[in-house]
Amino acid sequence: MLVNETALTVQEIYEEMKKKLSGVVPDAELQYKAELVHDIRLLKKEKNAVILGHNYMEPALFHTIPDFAGDSLDLSRKAATTDKDVIVFCGVKFMAETAKILSPDKKVLLPSEKAGCSLAESISAEDVRKLKQMYPGVPVVTYVNTYADVKAESDICCTSSNAAQVVTSLNEDTVIFIPDEYLAKNVARETGKRIIFPVKKNGTNGQNRERKDTPLDYQMIGWKGRCEVHELFKVEDIHNVRAQFPDVTVLAHPECSPEVVAESDYSAGTNALIRYIDENNIKRFLLLTECSMADNIIAAHPDRETIRLCSIRCQHMNQITLEDTLDALRYESYVIEVPEDIRQRAYRSVSRMLEIG
Repeated sequence: MLVNETALTVQEIYEEMKKKLSGVVPDAELQYKAELVHDIRLLKKEKNAVILGHNYMEPALFHTIPDFAGDSLDLSRKAATTDKDVIVFCGVKFMAETAKILSPDKKVLLPSEKAGCSLAESISAEDVRKLKQMYPGVPVVTYVNTYADVKAESDICCTSSNAAQVVTSLNEDTVIFIPDEYLAKNVARETGKRIIFPVKKNGTNGQNRERKDTPLDYQMIGWKGRCEVHELFKVEDIHNVRAQFPDVTVLAHPECSPEVVAESDYSAGTNALIRYIDENNIKRFLLLTECSMADNIIAAHPDRETIRLCSIRCQHMNQITLEDTLDALRYESYVIEVPEDIRQRAYRSVSRMLEIG
């Protein structure tokens, strides 16, 4: 991001985009999107706004308009330190809610009303309350990929990178870990805990119901939520790629299944995966997460090679476009609100996590 970005003409913006993205984005698309980038930058300054770009944003957006780019919690924390009046979150709804939790006095905008999340929508605040009734006194650890009202019912939050650290820090015999099934299993394996899933989906109506055969010997209580992107990666995929490219480095997000994580060379959250590539001489890699992130890495490291196993795009992240971001600034939509009582309780859960690192 250039300091004098608003002084650039559309042609100059196009030339800058072409230097970085010519191998990733078609030229005709760059020419068209340069105009959008120009208008967004002008409006951003006029509205005194800060733009946040998640690692899963498409390259023409990710590499042009964000003031900060990265993973969801890191972005929200950085936005909270600015003197901007408006936060435009190019991500999904739960991320924008987290920004509002940390910056209650700023207006938070989400460019698309449809930018939800399959994982966040797998659990409700009422579900958490029922779990706490089933296991009174057991602390609730909640992944940040959840909505504000779920965070508000929790004792502490965690990220995909610090989940095991958070669980260990509680020094409790038993914890409830929600909502990601695979992340919970990966944490259980890392911490040596036995995990159970006392609630399962009813095959007829999709509602959750309690098991009657819950084992007694356990240290973690999980929930059957999954990311619709990460659950698609299979061990067979890794085997097939390794057979063709023996020197490949396999990098997996912890929302992938434990079997996939075990077959990978490194597993961590999005920021940590990017740092791992930045800091190591990895020439060829297979990235098992949302596919736009691989495009963004290649744009930053044109000397690296990503194996195109597939093109698994998050339909929710894909809702955020440069066109919608321009409209979000132009019309100040869509405004994210979090009721103050929920915000304060959710803030405590997030803050408690930040206190332990």
